[in-house]
Amino acid sequence: MGPEERRLLESLDAALRADGVRARIDAIVERTARKLAQDGTASMAWELIPLSVYGKVLPAPLRSSWVFILRAGATTGAERHPNSHQRMISYRGTGDLQTGGEGHWQSNPLVSESGASLEERWISIPPNVWHQVVVPQHQDWVVVSFHTVPGQELIEERPDVRGANRTQQRHYLPNPSQSHG
Repeated sequence: MGPEERRLLESLDAALRADGVRARIDAIVERTARKLAQDGTASMAWELIPLSVYGKVLPAPLRSSWVFILRAGATTGAERHPNSHQRMISYRGTGDLQTGGEGHWQSNPLVSESGASLEERWISIPPNVWHQVVVPQHQDWVVVSFHTVPGQELIEERPDVRGANRTQQRHYLPNPSQSHG
């Protein structure tokens, strides 16, 4: 991790520790946990965090923030974000955010203990880097994620079963400019 990336993650880390921020995110975590509980087949649930939760503007490259809850025992499968650089912290629990792609996965175990080093709690994933989440069997994993695009523009890309060089894309949120009246 270079010095500029370290400064950015330290800034995000401090924002997450600010008075009141954690309580507001905890409320979002509880809502998201209810969504996950209602869908017993889903491997994850998510919700966009309003940027106002952080009280001030996030560092320049960041345009959205999210809570993801990943179900205990889940392996989410390969995905990447072609239009965003992602920074993610382990917020509650532990898990392994693997990077690299099929046959080349590199393990990046992350923990939520506040005394753990930045590298043990955070990961930075550049655009187009394949990643997947592996969650231990004993508890769900809650992460907070930051992206360099607004929530409505964030693209998730997954391998397409119809061909090795094909992918499928989707947005996590509906994009108002793409809605059909």
